[in-house]
Amino acid sequence: MTKLKLTNYVDLEKAREGLLRDEEVRRVELEALVDTGASTIFLPEDVFEALGLRRIRDTPVFLADGRSIACAWTSPVEIELLGRQAVLQALVGPRGARALLGQIPLEQMDLVVEPGTGRVRTNPEHPDGPIMDLLSA
Repeated sequence: MTKLKLTNYVDLEKAREGLLRDEEVRRVELEALVDTGASTIFLPEDVFEALGLRRIRDTPVFLADGRSIACAWTSPVEIELLGRQAVLQALVGPRGARALLGQIPLEQMDLVVEPGTGRVRTNPEHPDGPIMDLLSA
């Protein structure tokens, strides 16, 4: 399990514009299972509500046991882990479900998972911050 800091990104932008006080920005810290087989971040309904996120649209999601369920994509959430941040939409699951951290946010923050231990750490090849790969620009 890995401790994440989550912030409602719309609130954060409003605070930057002076429309909200910093203490009004909705934030949550939680333990998430790092799941390299998952695509993105998966949040339980209660965390979604605590952050005040909006549902954008529903999408089918395939679970590890082969079942398919409908989950909602959220408005943007900022994820912070090991001093690195990513802003993306999350998927919302049932209340009380385990939060998952998948490959897309790990890649965006340039974090690696140690085989065997499952420990998340910054990419040793890029200790000063994330570096993204592009095939062409």
